[in-house]
Amino acid sequence: MSTSVEAPFVLRKDVAGVSTLTLNRGERFNPLSEEMLAALQSEFKAIAVDENVRVVVLAAAGKAFCAGHDLKQMQAHPSEDYYKSLFQQCSKLMLAIQKLPQPVIARVQGLATAAGCQLVGMCDLAVASDNASFAVSGVNVGLFCSTPAVALSRNVSRKQAMEMLLTGDFIDAQTALQRGLINRVVSTDELDTCVAELTASIIAKPALAISMGKQLFYKQLEMGVEAAYQLAGQTMACNMLDGTAQEGVQAFLEKRRPEWT
Repeated sequence: MSTSVEAPFVLRKDVAGVSTLTLNRGERFNPLSEEMLAALQSEFKAIAVDENVRVVVLAAAGKAFCAGHDLKQMQAHPSEDYYKSLFQQCSKLMLAIQKLPQPVIARVQGLATAAGCQLVGMCDLAVASDNASFAVSGVNVGLFCSTPAVALSRNVSRKQAMEMLLTGDFIDAQTALQRGLINRVVSTDELDTCVAELTASIIAKPALAISMGKQLFYKQLEMGVEAAYQLAGQTMACNMLDGTAQEGVQAFLEKRRPEWT
């Protein structure tokens, strides 16, 4: 008697320094169920200490990127303790993306709504196909997207964020680009090529400079200007003492390509 084995919630594929994580519930628009959140958290934890991984691409199977939380699962557990635990689990994942030493690029096709839009907002970079659309639409079912608002308001202006949160309306990829939610819009056929160009550009830079820079970028955003400059100066001083920076500067002065190991 054969038994079916459930497919993994997240697929991981590593090639030449790029780790691609693919949300693998395309038939359901890749909802962020407890299982999906746990699977992503586990992968990010492993990648954080993997020196062979230089860039992470967050992709999705099927016609959509991510439809947000699994509403069926949420409806089946109507308790405050459950909901608090679920949203804490989701917030922990979002912060793990920001704390990851490697840059994370969202590869977005189709819709990215509610916590799915939040996921895009928490990635360091985002490339979308021209058929992508974005919304924080919880308000349409009576649930204001409070946790997605944290990511959204750190990407787009306040009034644009509030309009999306209050109306639940979708915006298309070009509008998302204009508002700063994503970096690039390309045709579906060009999506992988565009992502590959970005990853190649990042991998060509020293890993230490990238990881230090990412950490500094998010820390200084939460500081006053004076404290931000103090931390930035300390970070640059430490960065400059590293051998890769010394070689890079010397190569620039000598008008040659740096020889990084």
